[in-house]
Amino acid sequence: MSHAISNAPVHASGTFSIAGKSVHRLGFGAMRLTGPGIWGEPADRAECVRVLQRALELGVDFIDTADSYGPEVSENIIREALYPYPEQLLIATKAGLTRQGPDRWAPVGRPEYLRQQLEMSLRRLGVDRIDLFQLHRIDRKVPADEQIGELKALQDEGKIAAIGLSEVSVAQIEAARSIADIASVQNMYNLVNRSSEDVLEYCAREGIGFIPWAPIASGQLAAPGGPVDHVATATGASPGQVALAWLLARSPVMLPIPGTSTVAHLEENLAAAGLSLSPEQVEELTRAA
Repeated sequence: MSHAISNAPVHASGTFSIAGKSVHRLGFGAMRLTGPGIWGEPADRAECVRVLQRALELGVDFIDTADSYGPEVSENIIREALYPYPEQLLIATKAGLTRQGPDRWAPVGRPEYLRQQLEMSLRRLGVDRIDLFQLHRIDRKVPADEQIGELKALQDEGKIAAIGLSEVSVAQIEAARSIADIASVQNMYNLVNRSSEDVLEYCAREGIGFIPWAPIASGQLAAPGGPVDHVATATGASPGQVALAWLLARSPVMLPIPGTSTVAHLEENLAAAGLSLSPEQVEELTRAA
């Protein structure tokens, strides 16, 4: 099987609608456009700008970022690379995690903080409204209904088109939906970590987008002779492409957002949209974990 880059390989991933925009399901996660520990400037900012521009050339129209990536660095690079934005591009960002240094994250969900961070993201990205604004974590020190309620207020003011959640349970999604429409959920999910299987099934039933973070993890499954290696050998694909193709096949509400800071790795990841796994291969990978 050939994995040559077509004009827009991402278009083979199918579409999903968020905030009235139909986006292709294989998107781009902009967390890695930062320094070590998701802290500070990337080693090669110019390459990160090229990554974003190349992503759009290859058909990406869904980019996921957060105020805490850098912090601020990822949003700033997105604006530098892509502004003014194509009409069909959906940029999702998040607030609710604060930074105390490399690899350090602490939830803050006070309504006035979430509002401040939304305003700062609007300014950094250069937009009047955030297409998809996600609560990065529910802060246990603040009533959840106050956090969701503030996002709903911002939505009512026209500053947010759609509201998303991250790292939540089914019960937390249902509680949030009593206050506001929830368009998406972003939980860790991949070949080796299926702890959010119940959340994925709920999202599929309810038509809520499911954005799996850390999508390419395949761990021991990619070891020689393992199921990922088996499928990769049969298809001529890389283990990462197999992991992404499995996610796309797993559910029509799945929106994987693999991230990278190099164009070469981006092109490899996005070619996964054109990798068609057989039902038997999907089943083998699903059973594997």
